[in-house]
Amino acid sequence: MAPSQTRDLYEQLHGGFRWLVPEEFNIAEVCSRRWAQAADGAQRIAMHADGAGVEPRSHSYAELHHQANRLSNALAQLRVGKGDKVAVVLPQRFETAVAYMAVLQMGAVAMPLSTLFGPEALEFRLNDSGAKVAICDDASIVNIQNIRGNCEALWHVIGVGDSANGEVGGGAAGMADLDYAVITAEQPPEYAPVATRADDPALLVYTSGTTGNPKGALIPHRALIGNLTGFVCSQNWFGFDPRSGQRTPSPVRGRAGVGASTQRTKSSAGDQSTAVLWSPADWTWTGGLMDALLPTLYFGRPIVAWNGRFSPQTAFELLQKYEVTHTFLFPTALKAMMKAFPQPKKFFKLKLQAIMSAGEAVGDAVFSYCEKQLGVTVNEMFGQTEVNYIVGNCSLFWPARAGSMGKGYPGHRVAVIDEQGRECPVGTVGEVAIHRRDRHGDPDPIFFLGYWKNEAGTREKYTGDWCRTGDLARRDADGYLWYQGRADDMFKAAGYRIGPGEIENCLVKHPAVANAAVVPKPDRDRGALVKAYVVLTPEAAAERGDERASRMEWETRLMIDLQRHVKGKLAPYEYPKEIEFVASLPMTTTGKVQRRVLRLREEERARQEGVLPSA
Repeated sequence: MAPSQTRDLYEQLHGGFRWLVPEEFNIAEVCSRRWAQAADGAQRIAMHADGAGVEPRSHSYAELHHQANRLSNALAQLRVGKGDKVAVVLPQRFETAVAYMAVLQMGAVAMPLSTLFGPEALEFRLNDSGAKVAICDDASIVNIQNIRGNCEALWHVIGVGDSANGEVGGGAAGMADLDYAVITAEQPPEYAPVATRADDPALLVYTSGTTGNPKGALIPHRALIGNLTGFVCSQNWFGFDPRSGQRTPSPVRGRAGVGASTQRTKSSAGDQSTAVLWSPADWTWTGGLMDALLPTLYFGRPIVAWNGRFSPQTAFELLQKYEVTHTFLFPTALKAMMKAFPQPKKFFKLKLQAIMSAGEAVGDAVFSYCEKQLGVTVNEMFGQTEVNYIVGNCSLFWPARAGSMGKGYPGHRVAVIDEQGRECPVGTVGEVAIHRRDRHGDPDPIFFLGYWKNEAGTREKYTGDWCRTGDLARRDADGYLWYQGRADDMFKAAGYRIGPGEIENCLVKHPAVANAAVVPKPDRDRGALVKAYVVLTPEAAAERGDERASRMEWETRLMIDLQRHVKGKLAPYEYPKEIEFVASLPMTTTGKVQRRVLRLREEERARQEGVLPSA
């Protein structure tokens, strides 16, 4: 349906929607076991695995379930039990989905960790969580090896692929205690799942902190239920029409609400339709895990696992090869695809039905490109790890507006509030917040349980029953939200969520750095770049000297050294692309760095250089 023809069914959807959350609920049960036990479980495709140097292969839901059972049995022999943390440090591959299903059906807690994390980032999260086991492949084994001796709680490292064979890329030695293939082959394909309540913890996801260390958000099993309306709306998802009230092959209801019945589903291969989802979003990030992998498996559909680097051509080739119908693409990815292939249908045969995007504003140019060249109205959405998938557009049920965050999805009571927790008038900028209860007074299942070992941080997240997101927006007369920026100093660069605190902490550990502040620098192509303001130690300042030519040469060498320093400890996207050496940083009377002053300075420079429009 063209955007201009979309009927606005927003109020109808909200008014008739009710949550159905059972007392007992397990993500692995609804994402794997029930589909595997269906009549077509051995034929129903769960995943198309592909990648650089990987022989493409499709895996059924029965295979996913049986392999998860084998891994659960192996983990049980390693004394992993209910509530224990298991780190999953894997890229998009079949074993990643297996690991999540195996851990979750045990009642244990899966802790996603990006393969991009450096040793310092891994060490903090492994120690803070007390993870007993880490499952990794060659992309992360060397970094885990480097910090293994500092992680007392880490009993075992399970290696997938080359990481278990003693050698990885470049000849570096692997050190996995156990070979994934060996320990799973030794176990039976049957496993009796542990009963879990909907409120039991399922995931521990660390968010980048604006100051200090990252916080671990504890996510319950019920949060997947809370995500479903956002997934359905942002993906214009087939098989679910909130106007109908009919039960689909997956246990979802329309006007009655979204539930999570775990009864065996009677289905056939034809029920899958031709729908396939792919997203380059890493499955160890909330966006890739909760917004792509898990909801796709919940609906019993296939997802493409691409283990390789993103490029516009690769993206289009994957969309064509697997006849992808639904996708989640960051605005930076869409921009790159638009520039590389202004008229993609001249080169690729596409079957896209829906595009969801998040991370930053899509913008008019990309919005128009998706409509005219891809034949799809992109649905922007908004959420965060603690309360994911709460706001967005849905061109199927209400008109999408370019640049808008959209409206609160059915089942979520979202508002713009002031510092006292009062809802702001139309057009007034305030903080985006979500209420613990929906408009019917029922508890919203999307909420996180709290920050791991951080009660103070959890309390600060709330004002009464409103959970603050830290993002500023204004609401127009029609209820659409328009993003205005962060309430704190978090920012997005090239689609990644950046927390300056962890980068600053890393910089200060360099012997030449006395203090540092990290802010976004506006950039035409990527939205923003990571920029660091650095104050040198007295010793380094003396070494720099006063002669202009030698001083510039010395600063260039130090900048390269600092960039390598951060790259070696944190994720590659976190290193500062630009570093400015200053005598001091703007500070408050209480000794806190005023990053806002530096951010405004960068914005003013960007206006003078034409990167941003004049104020």
